Amino acid sequence: MTDDLDALLARTESDLAAAPDLRGLDAVRVAALGKSGALTTLLKGLGAVPAEQRKERGAALNALKGRLEAAIESRRAVLESAALDARLLAERVDVTLPARPAPSGAIHPISRTIEELTAIFGAMGFRVVEGPDIEGDWYNFAALNIPDHHPARQDQDTFYLPGTIEGRRTVLRTQTSPLQIRTMISQEPPIRVIAPGRTYRSDHDATHSPMFHQVEGLVIDRGITLGHLKGCLTDFLRAFFGISDLPVRFRSSYFPFTEPSMEVDIGWNRKTGELGGGGDWLEILGSGMVHPRVLANCGLDAREWQGFAFGMGIERITMLKHGMADLRPFFEGDVRWLKHYGSNPLAPATLHEGV
Repeated sequence: MTDDLDALLARTESDLAAAPDLRGLDAVRVAALGKSGALTTLLKGLGAVPAEQRKERGAALNALKGRLEAAIESRRAVLESAALDARLLAERVDVTLPARPAPSGAIHPISRTIEELTAIFGAMGFRVVEGPDIEGDWYNFAALNIPDHHPARQDQDTFYLPGTIEGRRTVLRTQTSPLQIRTMISQEPPIRVIAPGRTYRSDHDATHSPMFHQVEGLVIDRGITLGHLKGCLTDFLRAFFGISDLPVRFRSSYFPFTEPSMEVDIGWNRKTGELGGGGDWLEILGSGMVHPRVLANCGLDAREWQGFAFGMGIERITMLKHGMADLRPFFEGDVRWLKHYGSNPLAPATLHEGV
């Protein structure tokens, strides 16, 4: 190897040894082997070497290239190992330190209310049933004795969908009552179920949403009376709101699927919004004895089986319990709101005294 090649090798090895990191190593590589590097320039000038010396010169240049590449890769391995050691040292975790507290989440008020409903009615012997959000017209309306001319069946109130179910129009269910029909058809009495879930109606303002949650209950057995209905709902309302002497009033009303039908009111203070006192009444849910025609639609003999049903909006009772004035934040996904009204995910829903 000629003197200029020996000098290039020595200079490159010196620069490699001085390279502090991989970036510096790459700079040395480019200076020696890059498109404008020292060795590349010598290789390009090989054509100007006399013919009798060209073969020897070319062999020397190729040998130098191999030695430079080997030196560069050797130094790269050293620098990469040093970089890894430095990273491991910087990212080392002291396992003897106490664990950092994980960011705390919260259970959405709707989910917590459903948990509480399930716990309270579960203690009364109810089980939870679930079903499709898309229902046939028969399950959602006709089987419940709702006539064709009823306002709830109009297009401006109900979301109708293309297609049919069992030959009837399909709808986004306006209530969870279809689950009562499905349960009575598929299960022999006695029946004691609640049906919480999403429902849909064409309505939207501070107290209404196109999608909301509802829970309905159904009891079918022999000898069921209004007394059973009143006792069940009174116990539930006092347990849910945590007021053992909450005033509860049953008021005559009309629903196509119950006879007799009753609105249920609770005592509250109109001026302060406080539940349980003040001499005013606030409607909270609807209820009644299952209409004989509904029983017949499900294949049950009303002379043998009686029952009661009830339904309420989950958002409504949640707002009353927690003093919320606006329904819309329930669906806006504001983490600040959820942090304020949410519940501890590690604290399960518990039964209140009196159930």
